[in-house]
Amino acid sequence: MNLRIGCELVYRFPQPTPIILVVNVHESRLQDLVEPDRLSAEPSIEISSYLDGFGNKCTRLLAPEGLLRLSVDGVIRDSGLPDEITAEAWQDEVPDLPEENLVFLLGSRYCETDLLTNTAWQLFSGITPGYARAKAICDYVHNHLTFNYGNARSTRSAAQAYEERSGVCRDFAHLAIAFCRCMNIPARYCTGYLSDIGTPLPHPSGDFAAWIEVWIGGRWHMFDPRNNVPRIGRILMARGRDASDVAIATTFGPNMLESFRVWTDEIVEIEGN
Repeated sequence: MNLRIGCELVYRFPQPTPIILVVNVHESRLQDLVEPDRLSAEPSIEISSYLDGFGNKCTRLLAPEGLLRLSVDGVIRDSGLPDEITAEAWQDEVPDLPEENLVFLLGSRYCETDLLTNTAWQLFSGITPGYARAKAICDYVHNHLTFNYGNARSTRSAAQAYEERSGVCRDFAHLAIAFCRCMNIPARYCTGYLSDIGTPLPHPSGDFAAWIEVWIGGRWHMFDPRNNVPRIGRILMARGRDASDVAIATTFGPNMLESFRVWTDEIVEIEGN
């Protein structure tokens, strides 16, 4: 199936302001793009791109004073299959982990392993290592936190989410990541598009989604502690240690975000056309 994906951000700047954006499909899905997800700006300005230390495509630009509309729109081919489940995956011992994965065992800005290690071992040490343990962590986080857009804040950490028992998808991801790392499971933060295909109405307003990947069975596996069920139409944009590595927009000066839209819509083929 094909999905139309994209977003629109409208800012107002009191002065020329540098921006870094992470709004493009990850290079691991580039071969699936039917129509490129190019970033455009109105008014037209110079745009340049680079790959960061995690392999994510980042875009740099200098926003002019006044109103700036940034938009991405593309079409991507997806299998239409729900997320994979691999219950047989084992837990790799720390000495056997690839060196590039060791950073995903460490605490980070939003994932305080030092504050949560004792709690994690009390909760999950009795669970069979591997898929079962990672799934138990996600089950716990899914049930422990209450999803609440109205209670969202950009500074909430995993330890704070655990104490407050509330958050949005990034908080679910941060707490699950922290617990996994405490149990010696490498875990990284992911952000991207997620369709509502197969979910009951009414659908919420479009937004980017956050989920996690954990290293078990010798490779990375996707888990979604927020939804905690296999979903259809998950399109990766970026990966990192936590949300601080993959912010959709980082602005280096004062600004006002006047509007924000995200879409992940199935393109339905009409017979005879």
